[in-house]
Amino acid sequence: MKIALIGYGKMGHIIERIAKERGHEIVSTIDIDNLQDFESAAFKSADVAIEFTRPETALENVRKCFAANVPVVCGTTGWNAAALKDEVEKNGKTLFWSSNYSIGVYVFNAISKKLAQIMNQFPNYNVEMTEVHHIHKLDAPSGTAITLAEGILANLDRKTAWTKEVENKPTDLAIKSIREGEVPGIHTIRYESEVDSITMTHDAKSREGFALGAVVAAEFTAGKKGFFGMSDMFKF
Repeated sequence: MKIALIGYGKMGHIIERIAKERGHEIVSTIDIDNLQDFESAAFKSADVAIEFTRPETALENVRKCFAANVPVVCGTTGWNAAALKDEVEKNGKTLFWSSNYSIGVYVFNAISKKLAQIMNQFPNYNVEMTEVHHIHKLDAPSGTAITLAEGILANLDRKTAWTKEVENKPTDLAIKSIREGEVPGIHTIRYESEVDSITMTHDAKSREGFALGAVVAAEFTAGKKGFFGMSDMFKF
């Protein structure tokens, strides 16, 4: 499979290595200093592009992929990728977007949703979330934390909205964000009552899991049309 990389920072380099290890070819690498390569024959020859850049450039990058008829797997968070769903389907384009490409995080989210269904029966437990990331991360809360929160809100009647840092009213689900060092990502969900607490945590050890998931998503996406996410790739 021919892959184009959009964004050649730490994630881009890891994705490149993993893609090559899985037998794929990198035909184009686009970063801030060669944006004109979106128009190149090499880029247009790609079976799929993998985009990991910044929130303020993601939409433009994705639309450049659409213009070149290159399916795109986007891992940039902090922008509203879901707003493109109708456009993608109407115009026969291809976009795979996820707030987190770690297979472990996807499993973690599935468990969190099930736990929320169970805890819906026990109103004496309050729930909150903490996410920790490296100091270079621009968005807070993380896209993963928001996705996890949305899964909880869909299954826990007593919570109706997530809020940053503090719970302003009982129906709020507070997400606390910490930025320190080079932490790849830690997400902790805690249910607390007067008598005990239930805590579950996903702790990413490196960016490897995210990069592998993005390449697997590219393998899934190549040759397809439509708007996809992790739930389309994994049926659990």
